[in-house]
Amino acid sequence: MKALRIHGIHDLRIAEESLPQPQTGEALLRVTAVGVCGSDVHWFSEGGIGGAFLEEPLILGHEFCAVVESGHLKGQRVTVEPAIPCGHCEFCLTGKPNVCQNIRFAGTLGVDGALREYVTYPEDNLFPIPDSISDADGTLLETLGIGLHALSLGHLQPGMDVGIYGAGAVGLVTLLSAKAAGANRIFVTDILPSRLAFAKSMGATDVFMADGTESAKILKATQQRGVDVSYEAAGENEAVETAVETAKPGGRAVIIGIPAEDRTSFKASSSRRKGLTILICRRMKFTYPRAIALVQSGIINLHSMVTHILPLEDAEKAFRIAESREGIKVIIQVSESE
Repeated sequence: MKALRIHGIHDLRIAEESLPQPQTGEALLRVTAVGVCGSDVHWFSEGGIGGAFLEEPLILGHEFCAVVESGHLKGQRVTVEPAIPCGHCEFCLTGKPNVCQNIRFAGTLGVDGALREYVTYPEDNLFPIPDSISDADGTLLETLGIGLHALSLGHLQPGMDVGIYGAGAVGLVTLLSAKAAGANRIFVTDILPSRLAFAKSMGATDVFMADGTESAKILKATQQRGVDVSYEAAGENEAVETAVETAKPGGRAVIIGIPAEDRTSFKASSSRRKGLTILICRRMKFTYPRAIALVQSGIINLHSMVTHILPLEDAEKAFRIAESREGIKVIIQVSESE
């Protein structure tokens, strides 16, 4: 099979490798589509992420759809939960598998990801998707799951005002989730006008350039009250500052983004005087069924977020497009569903 490995910064190579063999409880999957995540771009641009650095050639890719080639789901199109918790630690047993300290995750050190023609994965991590959800849209179900989990952390209720700072894929699915949950005003910021236009078309009521004046503009628009819940989705400390500055007294600020320098900071006086609750979003938990249902019913439409689809042979081009922040979601088509 063909497999794409990263060997260093901006160094992607396709090679022929042996097909993986499923172990007990696993299925062989034929990969159809893989989304290029912002975390994948960190590996591509910087050779690491969050304090981890490339030690040996690695197959990236954790947002993916596939066709099951073995096991009880053989023939099914599925989306895949890329996180494999241990299942027996304190955190797994208390319903928090997303913070399992023994977790294995596709496309990270020691665990090859999905940018290859075939992969094996635990059957418990496979979620069948209907024909109404395309392979490309199906790759975004993992991202949507993060947005739904972030929404839960923020305790968002209908009629609340929301701030979303960063209009990449995670920010936009958080926007779609907030809209579906009945948010009133939805403020979105970004450094790119094109992404603000996307956000506006997807239901943002107010958009502002992230140019240093956005906090003052959002506070003015809310009569200095601030938003009920703010979501940082840019992986930049400037966006974290905006989330803290614009959250109302007693409100919640949820940090979703992954900073390149593995450090998050914000003004202590603002957060303390307002008595903010600050939460860190660690991926998701138990959100795939809801994500699939929301897309299948048409309540959430992911299709407009897919701006580029390229074949595996053009993977480097796909990564460079994602690196340049052109468009929204870049998909690598590995094979066809049929």
